Amino acid sequence: MKRLMSLVIVILAVCGLLGFSANQLQQNDAPDGGKKVLNLYNWGDYIDPALIQKFERQTGVHVNLETFDSNEAMFTKIQQGGTSYDLAVPSDYMIEKLRSAHLLLPLNQSRVHGLSNIGHAFLNQPFDRNNRYSIPYFWGTLGIVYNDKMVKPGAVQHWNDLWAKKYRNQVMLVDSARDVMGFALASNHASMNTTDPATLRAAQRKLERLSPNILAIVGDEIKMYMAQNSAALAVDWSGDASEMISNNSHLHYVVPSEGSNLWFDNLVIPKTAKHFDAIYQFLNFMLKPENAAQNATYVGYATPNLSAKKRLPKRVRNDRQFYPDTQTMKHLQVYKNLSPNMVGLYNDLYLEFKMHH
Repeated sequence: MKRLMSLVIVILAVCGLLGFSANQLQQNDAPDGGKKVLNLYNWGDYIDPALIQKFERQTGVHVNLETFDSNEAMFTKIQQGGTSYDLAVPSDYMIEKLRSAHLLLPLNQSRVHGLSNIGHAFLNQPFDRNNRYSIPYFWGTLGIVYNDKMVKPGAVQHWNDLWAKKYRNQVMLVDSARDVMGFALASNHASMNTTDPATLRAAQRKLERLSPNILAIVGDEIKMYMAQNSAALAVDWSGDASEMISNNSHLHYVVPSEGSNLWFDNLVIPKTAKHFDAIYQFLNFMLKPENAAQNATYVGYATPNLSAKKRLPKRVRNDRQFYPDTQTMKHLQVYKNLSPNMVGLYNDLYLEFKMHH
């Protein structure tokens, strides 16, 4: 009888333990799950590591950082849903695509503090009216980097200057279909969001005429090559240009006045998010002027946080290479989310051009 009672007690104890474990698992799968964790999905080298450490010290939240190298790769990973990201950093047109695919959660505006620090020009954009889903993180432009050892200062101010015969084998392009097709369109005074196949093909034919001048089409290594005086000219984004210039004083950045791309990267909440307390702690932490200024100093891109901008050195905040004047801003275009067929056409035309390099 004692053995039977002992066995019953053991069985009840095991059942109780299993019940407790199941309850713990359910708690861990709940929105915050009792865990002080934040799963952040960001571009590579796009946040100051010291800021992550500061956030972890202040909040006790551990940040798991995973990186991506393109908006499209990020979209696919979020769509697959294998990882429960709490925050991601897509660009403008990709926010619209994510939202259309029902992959984002709306912001709880009552839990966001510090949005008043963001300039009005960076809010309420067409890709996210009233900022229901996104908070501006960084912004910038597409432009031309030139080396004054090989290019006379002021000689390159427009896209069409890249086609000059004297720059044979001296131009590097960042490997981006939308941006390469985009500057070719802008050089023809066409919309960088055109959906007209004839206009796109005309831009591609013009790119083909640029071929003799192209030294290489590359990714992140473009920054190293330009810093090492490997080419006279490059088409790249403003943040990359800032990093190049910091490593080589002979480099300069120009945004062609006839038009270029104005882009925004933004913090959003994927639908797989779980750790909501940590999410809003992080958003509010990054909206603080001192933190946004520190991040802008590290990353090199322009901050939309006007209170943070005031904290930057005068030479930085007044630098029109990276904070263009009002007149130039008027001619900048934000990329729109195009249909899959149209994205395919942009990519196909770009790849036909790229295969020769």
